[in-house]
Amino acid sequence: MAPNYSKYMTKGNAAAVAGLATALWIYARRKQSSTQISRLNGSANGKIDEVQYLIAEKKPTKAKAQVDRKFFRQLWSLIRIIVPGWASKESGLLVLVAASLVARSMCDLWLIANSTKIESAIVTMDKPLFQKRLLKFFLAMPLISIVNNVLKYSIGDLKIRLRTNMTRRLYDEYLKKHTYYRMSNLDTRITNADQLLTTDVDKFCECVADLYTNLAKPSLDIGIYVYKLTTTLGGGTPMMMLGYLIVSGVLLTHLRKPVSRLTAQEQKLEGEFRHINARLITYSEEVAFYNGNQREKTTLLSSYTKLLKHLRKFLKFRVIMGIVDNLVAKYFASCVGFWAVSIPFLSTTHALLSKAGYEDRQMLYYTYGRMLVKLAEAIGRVVLAGRELSRLAGFTSRVTELRTVLDEINAGKYHRTMVAGSENLHPGAGRLIFKDNLIKFDRVPLVTPNGDVLIKELSFEIHSGMNVLVCGPNGAGKSSLFRCLGELWPIFGGALTKPPTGKLFYIPQKPYMMLGSLRDQLTYPHSATEAARRGAVDKDLADHLERVQLSYLLEREGGLDAVADWLDVLSGGEKQRIAMARLFYHAPQFAILDECTSAVSVDVEGSMYSYCREVGITLLTVSHRKSLWRHHEYVLHLDGRGAYDFKKIDAETVEFGS
Repeated sequence: MAPNYSKYMTKGNAAAVAGLATALWIYARRKQSSTQISRLNGSANGKIDEVQYLIAEKKPTKAKAQVDRKFFRQLWSLIRIIVPGWASKESGLLVLVAASLVARSMCDLWLIANSTKIESAIVTMDKPLFQKRLLKFFLAMPLISIVNNVLKYSIGDLKIRLRTNMTRRLYDEYLKKHTYYRMSNLDTRITNADQLLTTDVDKFCECVADLYTNLAKPSLDIGIYVYKLTTTLGGGTPMMMLGYLIVSGVLLTHLRKPVSRLTAQEQKLEGEFRHINARLITYSEEVAFYNGNQREKTTLLSSYTKLLKHLRKFLKFRVIMGIVDNLVAKYFASCVGFWAVSIPFLSTTHALLSKAGYEDRQMLYYTYGRMLVKLAEAIGRVVLAGRELSRLAGFTSRVTELRTVLDEINAGKYHRTMVAGSENLHPGAGRLIFKDNLIKFDRVPLVTPNGDVLIKELSFEIHSGMNVLVCGPNGAGKSSLFRCLGELWPIFGGALTKPPTGKLFYIPQKPYMMLGSLRDQLTYPHSATEAARRGAVDKDLADHLERVQLSYLLEREGGLDAVADWLDVLSGGEKQRIAMARLFYHAPQFAILDECTSAVSVDVEGSMYSYCREVGITLLTVSHRKSLWRHHEYVLHLDGRGAYDFKKIDAETVEFGS
């Protein structure tokens, strides 16, 4: 009884199934979107103000993610980042993957030929020949296993390196100057940068690596098997299958267009849902005090409902596409597959098959049937590559959007909706001048980034040694003043003179505690190595702790190198005193103290302020404590109605302030 080869031919028919991924490149439409921008420059005393701002009164229209020429331009731009050059390790890994794929294809051909010979020996009942061929087959298995695992390793290492390169580039841009602050506070385009920098980058690099492997080996296999089949069975069989491949590929390409857009939208909604959860964790204490759990639950479930509706919509689309895929790629293809395979075997003019006997025809049918199976598998992977290409378009769009926003913010441009009546305001029109031992506002309007004018013109100057108390009602602009001084907010006019970066230090009411040791808390943002390079020794740091009456922490926590969750370990007053010790370590020309001793006793507060005066740190203090007036010589009073008063403190002023 002849062997049943129909099971192989059923798989072989899947060769006609596929969609050719490159057809996506040819038939896709191109969409263009543009955003009009304006740039404003400022300069002073020969120095260029590097900050240039863009205000967009309308949110820019986001281009839909799809596979088109724009997508390939974006993809190429990103590939140049993750693969730095031809001599890079990433290029070497790409070559190693390609070589492993070639070796894998050679192994597949060898397995087809030798497994056929083994089965032939079994059918002919030739025991010695069977044993000889089986031994040869067995001895080749370790080499084939090595080839397979080298391929797995090279693909895995490639994904890691691609992600590393992209992550480093994005963080270089994200953590440049104040970009991370401006993205979340001055720009309205991206609200979930954490999602983009982590999950989306990972999935993008994974898709790139998978697409490379899903296209490289199948393309090689298709070339090899088409050549083998053409030289033996003629060109009719493979050409008919590839012809149907192209036709079905064009059809499936057109139907899969929404996949890119739906993928990008899914990632956006996932990011929003994750962002809301993160906010609840960050502000859990405030929410708990307000008993706002039900309100937060409503917000969370509302976001999840939006995500759920999209997931259901995407699921329905995938099911419908699955039905179409089965019809086009399986059932309709069966008829084409049987017809294509029958051409050489039913032809009476075929040179090879017409002269072959029954058993030889069986052997040829079996051998080339397996080749058709491999060809079908290769084409199937090309189909999957087409699907990966659609998913990749979504991730490419997301990562490109992040890069675009980072580039524009680093160039001083951002998108933000302005309040009504602020059309004549020009962010970035003011001049920024750097000079030691001087802070001077020269007709600088105090304006929020969205155009809300707090003070039309602010003019005063502070020299080193002029300690200033800043007071006024809430909303008067005290924090806004410091944000402009710290270059967090744009300057809408006039000229602002200030010390260079590093000579102006800011301490908020809730000090920031980083992850790390007690030493790291005192020297932040300097690392231990940087602090040692600047001459700081353990005794100096211990002295600073003594000045803020926290020397007991060295014994309680286990020394300067003790590591803990300092936000939880330290009380509110201890954290504020740590921040003051940090100020003593940095010893800047000016210090902005924004209610930074509100949880500290008056006597400790007084000793800390006295030490600042001793070492020549000029203070700009926001506080409502009457006890602090004696540590300052001038007062800047903002009345909250657009007016201000800057004058020297005397007995009458102290009485007024009290």
